[in-house]
Amino acid sequence: MRRISPLFMGFIYLLMGFLFTYLAVGSATETVWNFSTILLMLVATFDFGVAIRMFLLHQKIKKIKDKQ
Repeated sequence: MRRISPLFMGFIYLLMGFLFTYLAVGSATETVWNFSTILLMLVATFDFGVAIRMFLLHQKIKKIKDKQ
């Protein structure tokens, strides 16, 4: 079975972060201090953080493979 690369997973999480940000902007009708808006932005922040970690992991793996 083939493993999924961290680079691909990083792009997936990045796209999900953009999706949740778009949904949060759409859910903010009168103010941004709604429960749903804050929850969607927290999920988007988590997704962006995981995407950055996946990209950094990909760079580390690439650096290790280049040394060998």
